Amino acid sequence: MLTTTTATESPTPAAARRPEPEPPTPTGYRVIRRNGKVTAFDRSKIAIAMTKAFLAVEGGTAAASSRVHETVEQLTDQVIDALFGRVPGSGTVHIEDIQDQVELALMRASEHKTARAYVLYRHQQAERRAAGRAASAGRPAEDEAVLTVTLDDGSTRPLDLAHIETLIEEATAGLTDVDAAAVLQEARRNLFDGMHERDVGQALVMAGRMMIDREADYSHVAARLLLDNLRREALGFVGGGSARVTQAEMATRYPDYFKACIHRGAELELLDSELTRFDLDRLGAALKPERDLQFTYLGLQTLYDRYFIHHDKTRFELPQAFFMRVAMGLASNEIEREARAIEFYDLLSSFDFMSSTPTLFNSGTLRPQLSSCYLTTLPDNLDGIYSGIRDNALLSKFAGGLGNDWTRVRGMDAHIKGTNGKSQGVVPFLKVANDTAVAVNQGGKRKGAVCAYLETWHIDIEDFLELRKNTGDERRRTHDMNTANWIPDLFMKRVAEAAEWTLFSPDEVTDLHDLTGREFEQRYTEYEAKAARGEIRVSRRVQAVELWRKMLSMLFETGHPWMTFKDPCNLRSPQQHVGVVHSSNLCTEITLNTSDDEIAVCNLGSINLARHVGADGLDPDKLERTIGTAMRMLDNVIDYNYYSVPQARRANLRHRPVGLGLMGFQDALYQLDIPYASMEAVEFADRSMEAVSFHAIKASTDLAEERGRYPSFDGSLWSRGILPIDSLALLEEGRDGYLDVDREYTLDWDSLRERVRRVGMRNSNTMAIAPTATISNICGVGQSIEPTYQNLFVKSNLSGEFTVINTYLVRDLKAHGLWDEVMVNDLKYYDGSVQKIGRIPEALKAKYLSAFEIDPRWLVEAAARRQKWIDQAQSLNLYLAEPSGRKLDNLYKLAWVRGLKTTYYLRSMGATGVEKHGAAPVSGSITAAGSTGAETASACSILDPDCEACQ
Repeated sequence: MLTTTTATESPTPAAARRPEPEPPTPTGYRVIRRNGKVTAFDRSKIAIAMTKAFLAVEGGTAAASSRVHETVEQLTDQVIDALFGRVPGSGTVHIEDIQDQVELALMRASEHKTARAYVLYRHQQAERRAAGRAASAGRPAEDEAVLTVTLDDGSTRPLDLAHIETLIEEATAGLTDVDAAAVLQEARRNLFDGMHERDVGQALVMAGRMMIDREADYSHVAARLLLDNLRREALGFVGGGSARVTQAEMATRYPDYFKACIHRGAELELLDSELTRFDLDRLGAALKPERDLQFTYLGLQTLYDRYFIHHDKTRFELPQAFFMRVAMGLASNEIEREARAIEFYDLLSSFDFMSSTPTLFNSGTLRPQLSSCYLTTLPDNLDGIYSGIRDNALLSKFAGGLGNDWTRVRGMDAHIKGTNGKSQGVVPFLKVANDTAVAVNQGGKRKGAVCAYLETWHIDIEDFLELRKNTGDERRRTHDMNTANWIPDLFMKRVAEAAEWTLFSPDEVTDLHDLTGREFEQRYTEYEAKAARGEIRVSRRVQAVELWRKMLSMLFETGHPWMTFKDPCNLRSPQQHVGVVHSSNLCTEITLNTSDDEIAVCNLGSINLARHVGADGLDPDKLERTIGTAMRMLDNVIDYNYYSVPQARRANLRHRPVGLGLMGFQDALYQLDIPYASMEAVEFADRSMEAVSFHAIKASTDLAEERGRYPSFDGSLWSRGILPIDSLALLEEGRDGYLDVDREYTLDWDSLRERVRRVGMRNSNTMAIAPTATISNICGVGQSIEPTYQNLFVKSNLSGEFTVINTYLVRDLKAHGLWDEVMVNDLKYYDGSVQKIGRIPEALKAKYLSAFEIDPRWLVEAAARRQKWIDQAQSLNLYLAEPSGRKLDNLYKLAWVRGLKTTYYLRSMGATGVEKHGAAPVSGSITAAGSTGAETASACSILDPDCEACQ
């Protein structure tokens, strides 16, 4: 019979057909056999093993063979993807790992009979090997082959298994529910003959790390095993004895090593030579090596990757030397500098308090830029604008986070007298600032980080709202820069009253930029009347509610601009007698004056609240001691600091602001058995912040008594006896009500108020709660004032991916007899949530609500209680699993009515985190609201480490 074909079919004679090429085998990878020997990875062996399993079940008919061939090829590809997507840096996989993945692939494909056959085959082979070992007792068996390691010079030596066992015993000592034998067994799966000596240490770390999700204490095990790698690298570099030492031996080695480390750092011009003139013997003797054991794996790996000083990729600082180096820098100008250095070291190394990242990076170095945040205001002329962008570049170069006020720059179509033309508005200049932030990235250390602020009455406000959109003219988009609305109270009143709002170009209403409260309202309405009479060239009237909706819509769609409120920042500012707060900073917690002559600077550090609570609640005596030392450290930054622009130095020395914050708030609630979503948590936020505020202000008066008042003290709210709690009355008066805030207090504020008036303050501002995303990792606590993100998730940062498990939840589940493998799997399946796990008691479900399971109004209520005590602001993230216009409207109006000065990211759920072993994808990363899983928030995000300025 004749057949026809179309031109597209063109059949090939069977004899001429070529066999389909085999998929390529990944090159460069190797397989560790059970005896530690290594062979090249061979894809075909996986396919053969699965084919045998299928044929054992289905037989060898032609029909079965056809299906088996196709299925095996697909499953083999899946196994290879799984293996080499997670292969350790050594480039090897263990044969047992391959077989585990084969089992998983068969189960995921619902080939249950074949999977059972394969499991039985593995079991039979294991029994055969065991019988062989028993029969050959007394003779060297293949499974007992002696492994060798390769040294740096290419020579080899036998693997010192006894030393490995000692390291693992040390790493597990004092920890409950960890198994040294299990760690050793897991480690031996990654050891092979001829591997490099340095890779042995990494194999041990990986062994501990792989077990974190089944028991939280394995995070400490992994950290302690990592310490051995750090010791060998650091001791090998500075010399002075063997680099192969145990943690116990470091008790005697640390002092000599520390002294050599400081001298070597100075010789390499990485450290200030002034550090060598300290009494290094005294400081070395004060080191506490046992504090190396406090770290979680994430904390220690973060320090190693990003903080320790290094030369030619070799890091030669160990943790206690690092903390002492930072302390020495901060004590450089003290009279009793060794004593103060030891005092500062004790605070840092105990994790009771941690300085911000720039301080940790640069203290004791040749260029000690220790300040965290810089705030600038841009003028309305080309010279000033480009001078401001130049300042951005210089400040960003040395790890500063930036907040720019752009409100004075004239808007679109405004008249330009010099050219008799029309302005293109503020957006083109914002594009230049955005690209500058990208270009000046500290030599690849991190991206430049900047936030632009614009007042809500600016004629370009609607274009400003769209800067982060992914559609539209790319020349009018700033994808790498954060943005924030600077909202006057009058606008919020107009929204509440469904009234109209007028937009102006600032060159025609020049004084609005510096006016606040009732003065702003009076002048603004005068300008509206002039605009109605046609006396203002560029203006536009809009419905306030419509503009508010667009602000919320853009916040939902792009995560920007953030909502920050001008009048609370100014009416409660202690420094309103010498200037105006025109913006906040990169992370919305700093509220300091700016002008053409002054760039505001703030120096940050955070109290670890979890280290200051016990069974009876807050420990006020310890908190007072910690804050006294911490405030001294922060004040010392001001005089020791390197300033890259003169306006920053001028402002910092004149006003001396610092920002003492806190972290571990959620940890403290766990310890006190208080759910975040409760009035008890709101009360604890109130009482704990009251204590921090009281002792911070008192500590500043103590410093004033010792060192003198800050130069611009006279005329400040402080000098008038108006403390942060008192300034709420000024805000209420300035906004004609529209304020609903608790005013209760418990401490003796009258005596402190009198002391402030009589003695004065050393610092114009004392408190600000920063995000602490990195330093909280170092200390092993929850960041800042955040609720728990998830009880089990994978955290990604510049140091890699880390399993994070809620240790408090594990502890409580153990107490209820509920912690087992089934619970681990349930937590993975439910994305770390406990709400759908029936056997967990309701009290624990309430206690362990995750961030997206908490009504965000609880976060606002707790923040409002803190804000009444803080002279600056707080980085307040808000979480909405399912944002809607109504929810956003209610939430941000509540924030304003409760007197909050600023808010930060609005976060919604994003894509994928913990491996579920065949279950549905996990929602495990946080994104800006409305963005996709791949488009994570760009600064100070919980999972994104790009911004280190405020951490």
